[in-house]
Amino acid sequence: MQSIASYLFICVLLTGWTTALEADPNGYIAYCPCMGRFGNQADHFLGALAFSKALNRTLILPPWVEYRKGEMRSIQVPFDNYFDVEALQSYHRVILMADFMEELAPTLWPEQKRISFCYMERKSFSNKENTQPGCHAKEGNPFGPFWDTYNIDFTQSEFYGPLHFDVHHSNMPERWNEKYPPSKWPVIAFTGAPASFPVQKENRELHEYLQWNKRIREAATKFIKNTLPKGAFMGIHLRNGIDWVRACDHIRDTQQLFASPQCLGYNNEKGNLYPELCMPSKEQIIRHIKRLIKNVKQDHPKNEIRSIFVASDANHMIGELNNALQRMNITAYRLPEDNPHLDLAILGMSNHFIGNCISSYSAFVKRERDVKGFPSYFWAYPKEKERPHMKVHEEL
Repeated sequence: MQSIASYLFICVLLTGWTTALEADPNGYIAYCPCMGRFGNQADHFLGALAFSKALNRTLILPPWVEYRKGEMRSIQVPFDNYFDVEALQSYHRVILMADFMEELAPTLWPEQKRISFCYMERKSFSNKENTQPGCHAKEGNPFGPFWDTYNIDFTQSEFYGPLHFDVHHSNMPERWNEKYPPSKWPVIAFTGAPASFPVQKENRELHEYLQWNKRIREAATKFIKNTLPKGAFMGIHLRNGIDWVRACDHIRDTQQLFASPQCLGYNNEKGNLYPELCMPSKEQIIRHIKRLIKNVKQDHPKNEIRSIFVASDANHMIGELNNALQRMNITAYRLPEDNPHLDLAILGMSNHFIGNCISSYSAFVKRERDVKGFPSYFWAYPKEKERPHMKVHEEL
């Protein structure tokens, strides 16, 4: 009696069956996540996912663009290094960029037919005279390093304006497919993400399908179990690096900044920007934490907060927090080494979370928790009423 392995081998010989990927007749969407760091790229990803589904094209999952200290060129990290591809496939067709380039691109998207898409001409940084109008898709960092990772060069440019990416309030999907049918345009490769920033309100719920992979989930669970005291814990995100201080200076010049619609509403229906929303003081941070601890103790006496997990791009305030919470017998913790993605996973698992309304990094946590039905709060929101002792009295 033949073994199962032998039987399968014979079947392969007789039928010519292979594991090669089949091309999607509906076409593909490719793009460079070339704006900002992870939080911004995640916002754009949800928009690109919605766009691809609306056009019924397979989304080519781009690597995440990262910037390492001391390195001039960006680093491209495979999408599945952090996230579960199968979870996305339950919503729409996706394929890793490496798989697409290796198995499908040679015949479906040959080198001589690789065209870059942009809304309008992108100015060239080259000093060459008589530069032809085009997308110049590979000029600058991370644009060049991103496409170079997969040995992609473009032979032409295509300006798609006035088409846009809002597929929820018009017949835009039909217009895209009419102008760029997959039979003639099997791959639409955008110089940037086919999405808006911050993430469009209608696309926020797609975060349900953006799930951490097994490695990240297990690492987060292990830290919580082995490092944090038994019981409920609060996760907090402190955005306080020097670049953030400079970014907060723009508050006075705009009605919305970065991810602020997540707490102020997309039309400022829940309030307007103010400095503390972007950069709360240490006193405000400690006051907010203490207030939440007391509220949880009152509302959930059998599941009190026992510890605080801190994620930050600069100052974790571990010493200040431990001093302030010593009488409450609550201790603050952080990862021993910087790991922003593991930070995010742990924050998403916390019993309670306080984040920065303006930060797209905090917004990632907020969306994940909204999907799970977990509570989230923002520093200095709602705006505190001015206290008498905080007023500045001018001398007459």
